[in-house]
Amino acid sequence: MSKEIRIELTEDEAWVLFEFTRRISDSEKLTILDQAEERALWNLCCIFEKSMHQPADTIYEEFITRCRERLRDE
Repeated sequence: MSKEIRIELTEDEAWVLFEFTRRISDSEKLTILDQAEERALWNLCCIFEKSMHQPADTIYEEFITRCRERLRDE
């Protein structure tokens, strides 16, 4: 079972990312309509980088593959 990680977003970041992901879910197309969406994604990447750490002896590609496998619908 994966560990839970909590991240903090500003309210503006949360709303912009919510709308962005909602639009992608509805259209199945990844399109950035506004620079604020790009900024929110960059900020989110920074938050992930600060809060997540993989084991030091892990090969990143293998680590991500295992994460994806655990997350997929069965």
